[in-house]
Amino acid sequence: MRIWLQNHRNAFVLALRRLTAAPLNSLLSTLAIGIALALPAGGELLLANAAKLSAGMAAPAQISVFMDLQADPRAVAEIDKQLRQHAGVKTVRFVSRQETLARMRAKEGLAEVIDMLPTNPFPDAFIVGPGDDQPQAMEALAAELRRLRNVEHVQLDSAWIRRLAAAMRLARMLVASLAGLLGFGLVAIAFNTIRLQIVSGRAEIEVSRLLGATDGYIGRPFQYFGFLQGLAGGGAAWLMVTGIAWWLHAPVADLAQAYGMEFILQPLSATDSAVLLAVAAALGWLGATLSLRQYLRSA
Repeated sequence: MRIWLQNHRNAFVLALRRLTAAPLNSLLSTLAIGIALALPAGGELLLANAAKLSAGMAAPAQISVFMDLQADPRAVAEIDKQLRQHAGVKTVRFVSRQETLARMRAKEGLAEVIDMLPTNPFPDAFIVGPGDDQPQAMEALAAELRRLRNVEHVQLDSAWIRRLAAAMRLARMLVASLAGLLGFGLVAIAFNTIRLQIVSGRAEIEVSRLLGATDGYIGRPFQYFGFLQGLAGGGAAWLMVTGIAWWLHAPVADLAQAYGMEFILQPLSATDSAVLLAVAAALGWLGATLSLRQYLRSA
């Protein structure tokens, strides 16, 4: 076990030396990887902040249940009981026809019109808060409520929910597609970088083989090189995204305040940051492994 750990330590140190031996090339490769990873990471940052902003802006999901004008108090009480006992209903608020009439009369320009009406034209209503605010669940609940006796109309304004959900799904698919394409580019960068490292150290590899070194021993420093290069690129991407988020912090806050909202642009979370670094290091390792396999098979 100690020998195995010593071999990995030596391979890691050798990879670190090779990475720092050509600082300009390493810096350019790190910047290229960082820019490639910063695009999907920045997209995820925007999506996370957009989700928080839309959650604060969106009105709570509600279903309006309007009673028949001929429904008597007993029928209204029965509907109230059924709604409060329904498993899919979270909250129920009763709005009497008298309350609606008074609210409409208080609006400017409507008092005289309403006073001319012979009877109260507004029905009793219930404002229902669903337990599940997903569009499909709300539509199913609304369809069930429409079948209740003495219910005249059920209004469900879920168009904004469907549009928002569809927009967020599309945005996440675009970010995932971009991440996949740029991840492939990162593997290609690591592949070519390791290939150049192998070509420059071909004589050393041949000598190691003559001395009985295994392919795993020969390739381990190159794999660690790809790992370190990917990790450095991930760190560069994190710095870029965090720096942009900090730079836009004040302008975004001012824009939100101009619209009467309080919103602060949040940087990448600790989980997203860890995922970014882990994925970058893994892709660097993968590119190095593929390059090694190609060389060792042809050698």
